[in-house]
Amino acid sequence: MGPHPAVAAIRLAVRRVLHDLLTEHHRAPAAVPHEPAPSSTLRSTRAVPPSPPLVLVACSGGADSMALASALAFESPKLGIRAGGVTVDHGLQPGSDARAEEVVQRLRELGLDPVDSVAVTVGRAGGPEAAARDARYAALDTAAERHGAAAVLLGHTRDDQAETVLLGLARGSGIRSLSGMAAVSGAGGRYRRPFLELDRQTARKACMVQSLPVWDDPHNADPAYTRSRLRHEGLPALEKALGKGVVEALARTARLSRDDADALDSWAAQAEATVRDAAGLLECAKLYALPPAVRRRILRRAAIAAGAPAGSLFARHIEEVDRLITGWRGQGAINLPGKVVARRQGGRLVIRQG
Repeated sequence: MGPHPAVAAIRLAVRRVLHDLLTEHHRAPAAVPHEPAPSSTLRSTRAVPPSPPLVLVACSGGADSMALASALAFESPKLGIRAGGVTVDHGLQPGSDARAEEVVQRLRELGLDPVDSVAVTVGRAGGPEAAARDARYAALDTAAERHGAAAVLLGHTRDDQAETVLLGLARGSGIRSLSGMAAVSGAGGRYRRPFLELDRQTARKACMVQSLPVWDDPHNADPAYTRSRLRHEGLPALEKALGKGVVEALARTARLSRDDADALDSWAAQAEATVRDAAGLLECAKLYALPPAVRRRILRRAAIAAGAPAGSLFARHIEEVDRLITGWRGQGAINLPGKVVARRQGGRLVIRQG
């Protein structure tokens, strides 16, 4: 008799990601032996096989990440992959340090090694949710680099993806924000999300049938947080009005939007070189001739290159800069985040700090 369907589903999702990682690992350049000294005897020139890759799971102790940790612990030995874990203590609740140690113990009981608990200080930039996310990813990056991990697995589910798409829609930030979370992201493809095609209930069921203890973060039910209100009020209201299948439809929207956004980004990257003059300045007439979606991507890239923080640069900022191209009436400079200023001068668009 095989495993419970929920357990089988999470294991299959993790197995696919691990296979991808192994393929990438074996394609990586093998170590090149040192040239022998003239007086030494000839040595073997066979390539040194790569050592087994290490994969970490980011685990909060919640159902999604505990299900992910259990699947990684089960699948990794069969593929010759080393598996470890890391939990981040945000310090936002009393007893968070003790809870982090409990998660460490649970991961070790699953057989993961190494396992780290990393305490972070959460700032205020961008609001509490964004600040906590920034601190968390910085800690995960540091842990991955310290251990030389090939990847970090994240437990985001299809439900998380649907919430992300709705948040992007509410912000009016364009097609890129509607593309949600990528299955592969981060520097060098560090972050992998195996569960984007699975719902949250599947992960919770997998924990239950395996008797895995889970911790429900009270922040996830706190109406002070936008995502929490969306999860407990917004999505249920949409399903009541539109019927079941809203989550699946939103996740499908994310996939389609990501394909479109990637294609437009590629087009903009190629077109940018054609709209700059010999001094590297953007020529307004050439920008005007481009489709709006491509032009605005070039403007966004230029603003970020000048020092505007990507996370603070919204669609309304780019629209104002775009009007310097499409609705020029002699208007003054546009102030952007990061003390970046955009102005039109002599048919050129100048974007620079200060």
